Amino acid sequence: MLLPKMTRIRQRFDTSPILDIDAAVNGELQKLPLAEHIRPGQTVAITAGSRGIANIVQVLAGIVRELKSLGAEPFLVPAMGSHGGATAAGQEKLLAGYGITPHSVAAPIRSSMEVVDLGLSRLGLPVYLDRLAFSADHIVVVNRIKPHTDFKAPIESGLIKMMTIGLGKQRGAEQYHNAVIEHGYYETLMAHAEVILDKAPIAFGVGLVENQLDETEMIVAVWKDRLVETEAVVLERAKALLPRLPFKAIDLLIVDEMGKDISGTCMDQNVIARTVIKVGTAPSEPRIRRIFVRDLTAKSQGMATGIGNADFVTSRLVAKVDRQATYMNCLSACEPEMAAIPPYYDTDREVLQRALSTIGLVSPENAKIVHIRNTLALHTMMVSEALLAEVDGQDHLEILHGPESMGFDEEDNLLSPWAVEVV
Repeated sequence: MLLPKMTRIRQRFDTSPILDIDAAVNGELQKLPLAEHIRPGQTVAITAGSRGIANIVQVLAGIVRELKSLGAEPFLVPAMGSHGGATAAGQEKLLAGYGITPHSVAAPIRSSMEVVDLGLSRLGLPVYLDRLAFSADHIVVVNRIKPHTDFKAPIESGLIKMMTIGLGKQRGAEQYHNAVIEHGYYETLMAHAEVILDKAPIAFGVGLVENQLDETEMIVAVWKDRLVETEAVVLERAKALLPRLPFKAIDLLIVDEMGKDISGTCMDQNVIARTVIKVGTAPSEPRIRRIFVRDLTAKSQGMATGIGNADFVTSRLVAKVDRQATYMNCLSACEPEMAAIPPYYDTDREVLQRALSTIGLVSPENAKIVHIRNTLALHTMMVSEALLAEVDGQDHLEILHGPESMGFDEEDNLLSPWAVEVV
């Protein structure tokens, strides 16, 4: 099969990353009435999730440092629903994979899957919360605020989600996602949050926003009574900073890696504009005919939630899938379709041949192909010659190198175009 030549391009973004994370965290916490509410000797549970978040170790360590200066006794709790195979050890291992350890944050990590029942929400459903967090004198909720991959609403993925699903552990996450089928994401999320804010010792939240280059763009600390309204405002900023593919129609998207450290669905559905979730929503563009995913990140630790969004994958990706962890996550979310493994082949060359034979009447050499590292890294990408006219028409895009033929190693797998940086 004759394959098109590829050209490396850059997508320019207007960003203003925070340069001094420690100073930013300290500055935000100084705005809160911490000393009026948090007393010496009191325990404070701080949430730590299962996503790859820029500078998360520094942020958590900064919060710990400030709480200790008040004489409090902070500790971390994994807040990740059913992730890590829904085991206490598995969740602690996930945190370690992100560098979050007792040593790095200077505080103990206490992991348990036990929950307490806080009572019924206005939907008539029980609301669960991590028992260790509930037993603390205060809870600090820390998370990245960003557009959710499955729904659009005033509150999506952030502090409220961390409280309801993350701290709900496996039992809470499973019940929440079952409720979504009947009541929808936003209604279920807010109904649960109302109970938690009323009955759990939530003190304050720290929200993080990342820009298109996966850098920390904003840090905001907010007291419990303004948490919901503040998150809604910050979400609008996060939406404006979401990186996207700069084309309306793509015949084949090649994704080098998917993983839980990249997105909750391993590939951000806002980027690929696709979801197989029955109750999920996705953007209308870009229209992508086929998606080929080459590998799974090491930090995902075998969890391949969202593999069902791909059309083709490789044997090496499938070999890395931890079925138990993936099934637990997908079934707890009531999304078994997200664990469905698509056709897979031993080499990239064979996948390309199979995929390009299923894109309609377009010949392979004229196909609109985009090759990215992952759905977080969209500042540089490889595009086929059929897309170059569209590159010329967009001021924020520039050609860096090419066109050149696709390179393959001796095992017929694609050579990494990212091995050498092009300035």
